[in-house]
Amino acid sequence: MELTYLRTFCEVVTCGSYTRAAENLGYAQSSITAQIAKLEEVYGAILLERVGRGMMPTFAGKSLLPYARQMLALNEEVKGIISGGNKGILAIGAIESLAAYYLPHRLHHYRDRYPGIQLRVQPGSEVEIITAVKEKSADFGLIFDTPYVSEELVSLALRQEQLFIITHPEHPLALQPELSLSQLAGEPLILTEDTCTYRQYLLHELKQSGISPRIDMEFGNLEGIKQAVKHQWGTAFLPGYAIEEERRQGSIRAIPIAGAEQRFYIQLIYRKDRFLPPAYSDFIKQMQVQ
Repeated sequence: MELTYLRTFCEVVTCGSYTRAAENLGYAQSSITAQIAKLEEVYGAILLERVGRGMMPTFAGKSLLPYARQMLALNEEVKGIISGGNKGILAIGAIESLAAYYLPHRLHHYRDRYPGIQLRVQPGSEVEIITAVKEKSADFGLIFDTPYVSEELVSLALRQEQLFIITHPEHPLALQPELSLSQLAGEPLILTEDTCTYRQYLLHELKQSGISPRIDMEFGNLEGIKQAVKHQWGTAFLPGYAIEEERRQGSIRAIPIAGAEQRFYIQLIYRKDRFLPPAYSDFIKQMQVQ
């Protein structure tokens, strides 16, 4: 029964709300409140507190959270072993762009083979995804970065991806076969959030070249960035996998950076000590499909 309480606690933390947690778990809100109260009684501490309109973990709650996620993950792992890995929950942490443009058709084929496995995609920043995999709240993680190295995690490079300067087809730079960083001086930039690895790379390279970037707009999703470019509001910087359709349609221009040496890869990460039943091994193989 305590695992049920822990699952409810984690869901409330994730949602920041009793109401949304109740909707996601299929409980009445009164049941959520009662389960949290029972859990606080078990641990002898207040675990959640109201901040503004949402619920946030207290110091005790923050201390419990990684252990709660590990206990739930271990329970799912044991169920997977007992069932042969064909039932249970497969939690995948993924940055927003990979969740939108890389995962869908691969998960479609995987679901056909393993209908008994519930797939749970957890969006987040790279740091959050790596932490989730290490803490076992995610079974696998998908990141986009230079090669990631860890003593705890396996990192499989699934595919190398080129990064492009993105412009409207009528932009003065659109006909250039490649662009130097100096040509971005003064250009209004439309960028992703500041936790994005390739945004950090671009700004670092501009700084190294003595260029002060002109950041006019920031978006938390790539569709917003692409629409802004199509409206000729500025120039963006995106990976090839996120703009394949627009390049085919000719609605944007994708121009490589001259002399770019840094290599970025779509990478699948998971714990080195992770038990891999056949269904999990097949998931890894499916992620490697080009």
